[in-house]
Amino acid sequence: MSVTTLDPRTALVVVDLQNGVVGLPGAPFPTSEVVERNVRLADAFRAAGLPVVLVRVSFAADGADVVPGRTERAPRAEAPPAGWDQIVDVLAGHPEDIVVTKRNWSAFYGTDLDLHLRRRGITQVVVTGVATSIGVDSTARGAHEHGYHVTLATDAMTDLDPEAHRNSVERIFPRLGETGTTDDILKLLPAH
Repeated sequence: MSVTTLDPRTALVVVDLQNGVVGLPGAPFPTSEVVERNVRLADAFRAAGLPVVLVRVSFAADGADVVPGRTERAPRAEAPPAGWDQIVDVLAGHPEDIVVTKRNWSAFYGTDLDLHLRRRGITQVVVTGVATSIGVDSTARGAHEHGYHVTLATDAMTDLDPEAHRNSVERIFPRLGETGTTDDILKLLPAH
């Protein structure tokens, strides 16, 4: 399915395009392509006077705010390198953008994202970023649960596993909103 419309008050929500994430190998799309598509989307949203939200994940140096609980995959033992949690330079530096720092997979849980969106009268979000099956998926679910219309730019996101990306795009996202390409979304922006 393709995107049918964008509400007059739509925001772009870019998940985890930060230094320590974009260096990972993306699948099915290289992270460099995902960053380029997100730059195109962000520039177009800004030109249309629509909000751009840059979400980053970060944790305290002592790890005190890492999500607790037993998992089968142990958290990373070593400290991440300096600057790993900074938004990539090609997206950063726009004072009108909203920057949200999360400590979980979802950009909604434990952050002020919903408050930022509601104060601006936002009714729809376009979600992009890395990783499709983790931060993007969780953020899209949060947006859906908060009552936003959700659109997912499926070529402006990638995963570490192409099968995980495909599962989210084909099985999960159609239940949360509409999917389309960067170009599909850009074609709808001039109406604003």
